[in-house]
Amino acid sequence: MKRIRKAVIPVAGLGTRFLPATKAIPKEMLNIVDRPTIQYIVEEVVASGIDEVILITSEGKSAIENHFDYDFELDTILKQKNKQELCDNLNSLSKLIDVVSVRQKEPLGLGHAIWMARKVVGDEPFLVLLGDDLVRAEKPCCRQMIDLYNQVGEAIVAVQRVPMDQTYQYGIVEGKDTSYDRTFKVKRMVEKPAPGASNSDMAIIGRYLLMPEIFDILGTTTPGHGGEIQLTDALQVLSNQRSMYAYEFEGRRYDAGDKLGYLKAIVDIAMEHPELGTPFKEHLQSLCLKKQETGD
Repeated sequence: MKRIRKAVIPVAGLGTRFLPATKAIPKEMLNIVDRPTIQYIVEEVVASGIDEVILITSEGKSAIENHFDYDFELDTILKQKNKQELCDNLNSLSKLIDVVSVRQKEPLGLGHAIWMARKVVGDEPFLVLLGDDLVRAEKPCCRQMIDLYNQVGEAIVAVQRVPMDQTYQYGIVEGKDTSYDRTFKVKRMVEKPAPGASNSDMAIIGRYLLMPEIFDILGTTTPGHGGEIQLTDALQVLSNQRSMYAYEFEGRRYDAGDKLGYLKAIVDIAMEHPELGTPFKEHLQSLCLKKQETGD
């Protein structure tokens, strides 16, 4: 069984839900307390034992690549100002993990973005993490999936339970129980089902562990929902060819590409921050008390 060594992170999207903030700044570079969203994603990859990150980018996304690169000019200025601790933190960021970039020249969907990584990934299983899907867990979500892969040796999609009236917003998995904890054998997958089209509440979130056969399938997949090459359609084909599992991960997921999800992530992470947590909680408590007193 081949070890999981590489992770693909598609970051080519336009981030229209955050306009005008994302007109000149990639949505993945929007800050959550003291780090951009993409850094949390990459740190999860590193904590899961991955060796290489493959960014699927597009025009205007160079800020993401620059964030993980070494900046000689900034390094020199910080040293001149005797800001050694900050200098060390930035240098450790540039050494965090090997990063490779692949340009997606046309916005043809998530499936197409992953297909663009085929030459870099090669003939080995790999992870996919969406650049605006943040998962906070004691054991990184990707590490949980890798541990399961080491037992089953097959593709895995991470899922969470969602209200039935929201299933139309997600790729939905129908599956059956297995002997593995929190794990289901995939029977059927459907992208954003119409009401009544599925009785499952297991929604796919932005974490996948895929087998290399997915590339050949994506290469022949016709555009589906929204006129794009849908990853869910290709996953359904793969699940018909070999076993696939859905894993109900442990942890809390934030859709940082959604304004409300982004705000929730900021509040939760700020409350646990080693330096800002206590004063931030006090501020929230004072706000709540003031609202109670005024009756707002």
